[in-house]
Amino acid sequence: MEKLGINLGFFLFQVLNFSVLAVLLYAFAYRPVLKMLSDRKNKIAQGLEDARVAAEARANAEKEAAKILADAQAKAAGVVKDATERAEKVAGEMKTLAEADLAKQRESAMAEAQAERERILGDLRGQVAALSIAAAQKLIGVSLDEQRQHSLINEFFSGVKSGRVVVLEGAGLSGSSADVTSAVTLTPEEKEIVKRDVLSKLGSQATVTFRVDPSILGGLVIKAGGKVLDASVAGQLDSLKQSLV
Repeated sequence: MEKLGINLGFFLFQVLNFSVLAVLLYAFAYRPVLKMLSDRKNKIAQGLEDARVAAEARANAEKEAAKILADAQAKAAGVVKDATERAEKVAGEMKTLAEADLAKQRESAMAEAQAERERILGDLRGQVAALSIAAAQKLIGVSLDEQRQHSLINEFFSGVKSGRVVVLEGAGLSGSSADVTSAVTLTPEEKEIVKRDVLSKLGSQATVTFRVDPSILGGLVIKAGGKVLDASVAGQLDSLKQSLV
């Protein structure tokens, strides 16, 4: 070894020093570094696992939040739908009540108007009666007693003479209903007589309807079963006019 320029003692010393240094480095440097790297690796692995768990938790939370939001939206839509249906129902009920109230008011107004019309026609009947009596007295030059005056006027307007409906005498009627038109409102007694005589022709199951039309001037027009019995003053004047043409 001397020939190779190597001093055995120095070489052994260096080997010993290197061994001691290696032992020292392993004990005080390499092992702590390995431990630090192992700890760092474990921390990184733990961090990755925590991140994975957090990501899963976040995904689950997002899914749960989406589900809660969807449920809330569905419930809100249901509440809105129910509220809309209730509002429409209430609006419909209010409209129906308003229409019914309006119809009731209209019927009441029409009834009042009809009653006022009949009252006016009743007053007119008396006025026409007075004028007719005065004219008749001047025409014939004879004063009629009050009872006879009223009898003539009642016959003129009602078509009822001696307790019977003149136009129905000898006439044939058929049907299940009759419509009786007078120039002014008939009195309850006159209506009863007319109804009795009409039902004697049609039968007790028939119905009789009364209405007022001032244009016929006086007398009655009775319609039943497609047949018309016209004993009105207007009808008689029209017949007279036709016969004179």
